[in-house]
Amino acid sequence: MIIGVPKEIKTEEYRVSMTPDGVREIKRFGNAVLVEAGAGAGSGFSDDEYQEADADIVDRTTLFLRSDLIVKVKEPLPEEFDLLREGQAVFTYLHLAPNRRLTELLLRKKITGLAYETLEKDRLLPLLAPMSEIAGRMAPLVAAHFLQRPKGGSGILPTGATGVKPARVAVLGAGMVGTNAARIALGMGMEVLVMNKTRDRLKAIDDLFQGRIETLPLTPRNAEQEVRSADIVIGAVLVPGGRTPVFITRKMLGTMRPGSVIVDVSVDQGGCCETSRPTTHADPVFIVDGIVHYCVANMPGAYPRTSTLALTNATLPYLKELATRGVEKAIEADPVIASAVNTWRGEIRNKALAQAMNATGQA
Repeated sequence: MIIGVPKEIKTEEYRVSMTPDGVREIKRFGNAVLVEAGAGAGSGFSDDEYQEADADIVDRTTLFLRSDLIVKVKEPLPEEFDLLREGQAVFTYLHLAPNRRLTELLLRKKITGLAYETLEKDRLLPLLAPMSEIAGRMAPLVAAHFLQRPKGGSGILPTGATGVKPARVAVLGAGMVGTNAARIALGMGMEVLVMNKTRDRLKAIDDLFQGRIETLPLTPRNAEQEVRSADIVIGAVLVPGGRTPVFITRKMLGTMRPGSVIVDVSVDQGGCCETSRPTTHADPVFIVDGIVHYCVANMPGAYPRTSTLALTNATLPYLKELATRGVEKAIEADPVIASAVNTWRGEIRNKALAQAMNATGQA
């Protein structure tokens, strides 16, 4: 099999989908690996390091033309659509639910779309987990930065000061993102509330933090009440493969303190705030009704070295299986690999995605 590792072209995206050590592992099984020139530079990996690992350094057009399996970090962008060829396979964070145009392209070209974010093993999401951990840990840090008055924030010091209360954080969702966001916010000295739909995750939060974090069921009513008193709201809601439900409406922004900050980590899947829209590291925030919105769709890309190493550690076992068995045989033989399939042979194979596209089997 020929595996292609292109350079990411999303704005301010410095990650790469495979390290030189990852290339060495894949080469052990007799596969060819094509790496686009400069693909690893943003993460600190040179072309020479990839060549030492026995990868072939090629240009962009050659890589897409020759590769059977394209391995990326982020979803293909419109500039890459014409490069994708019929019958190819793509293994990446696809986030198709809010992206009808890309979904329709994958269907039309009969491209096998394997999404990191829906691959499930033992009821966990092992390929989403490392980036969710990093994004969760980043969320309180970026929120603290944008609480500064010169950045449009309310001017509240998140840690508080002697005789002055710290910032209050409301975290919507208690999965990997939410748990890590709560951990960092608590460590910074903030008051932390975590809301989640299921009680088992709330109990896990209570046990993990020994009651130092407040917990509540995530309902529209509770969200409406708690957002009012929050200086920071972190959106960490996930529906694997599907559209994120909205818990923060435009109307609710008017009840918040002006200059409060929303960090919508779930914006990749549409966002849990009605006014969210994807932003970039180059232009990360916008203000609606006095509320600062941070909605960067590739947050871990700001720390590419750490993120690339963590991502390759997670994806490599599954990539080796795809490379050694072949994509179709791996999908048919392994239900874990099959759970990553969003599009295959011109059909949608993920139920949540099909619902998001408002169709059954077709976009």
